[in-house]
Amino acid sequence: MKIGIISDRLNRPLTGIGNYVYNLINELSKIDKENICLINYEENNLFPDLNRIFIKNPFEEFPKRPFYFWHLFLNYYLNKKKLDLDIIHSPENSSLFTKLKNQLKIITVYDVIPLQFPETYAKITVFRYKLLFSKTLNTSNKIISISHHTKQDLIKHFKISEDKIKVIHLAANENYKPLKENEINNIKQKYNLNYPFILYVGTLEPRKNIPNLLKALYKLKKHSIKHKLVITGKKGWKYKSIFETIEKLNLQKDVIFTGYVPDEDLPALYNAADLFVYPSLYEGFGLPPLEAMQCGTPVITSNTSSLPEVVGDAGIMVNPYDVDELANKMYEVLTNDGIREELSKKGIERAKLFSWKKCAEEHLKVYEEVYNMK
Repeated sequence: MKIGIISDRLNRPLTGIGNYVYNLINELSKIDKENICLINYEENNLFPDLNRIFIKNPFEEFPKRPFYFWHLFLNYYLNKKKLDLDIIHSPENSSLFTKLKNQLKIITVYDVIPLQFPETYAKITVFRYKLLFSKTLNTSNKIISISHHTKQDLIKHFKISEDKIKVIHLAANENYKPLKENEINNIKQKYNLNYPFILYVGTLEPRKNIPNLLKALYKLKKHSIKHKLVITGKKGWKYKSIFETIEKLNLQKDVIFTGYVPDEDLPALYNAADLFVYPSLYEGFGLPPLEAMQCGTPVITSNTSSLPEVVGDAGIMVNPYDVDELANKMYEVLTNDGIREELSKKGIERAKLFSWKKCAEEHLKVYEEVYNMK
């Protein structure tokens, strides 16, 4: 059984899907190195010992996102060339939208956000999604969903058979853990965080609901809470309302933007925070709350989409549209040492349920199930 994994995500900074692809391949290579093959359009220095297939990108000169066009070309290439592979696994929602003649096909689906919240994406992205995604689902032999909530969305919106979808949860990397005081102090010094703070980690975009977090912070300030809000993440789509809210509420001195933070710094940032808040409106899985729990940082997150699956009873869940509830829970955690300590312990225990090793083992079971369909 030879598995080809489309790995072009490894060519870009490892956020989101890239982290999933990296960790999955890393764990699979420890279990079944000989039968894993990476499909890419360019060389990179990751996993040099694994088998590789390079398919030249005829659109590499395109000035913006040439990998989109490579994915289109890949559909044609795989149906014209007979590769020595039994299964192709695509970790992109709609990169392989045709039925493959020579291999069985598995795709990973993270969410249906372009369908649920089309206003949070560029119009061309929504158009491409609506055009290709249902074809991708219908021509796949098996679908891996990263949460039960996403699975139910697929069944609801696309009438996919329940048996065709296998839920496999993601995990946080092992470096997310409670750290020593000197490591925490080093990161606080690096980012000049010489004050108590609340942390948010994620892209700046409408779905993340950051304006409501800012409004909750404004209410906290009325109760003489000295914590600042540290927002870590790159600018995404339609983020201007975030800065408009800061101006309107006069929070310029209370909100710090770090921009993108490299993975090696994030564990210490989580450790340094007194509270992690993640009021997202919709998540296919929600990795940042899990990372925070694994570090022992108390978590407040939304009671929507997949987030209750991840957090369970180890965090506080709120209605993300209710600013008063969010502010009250933040105040409660920040002013009660006992609650913070309890959430910290519960979070660490809850996070033990998720691991990349377990994730990879469950992927292998899906590969074997699909292989036996031949």
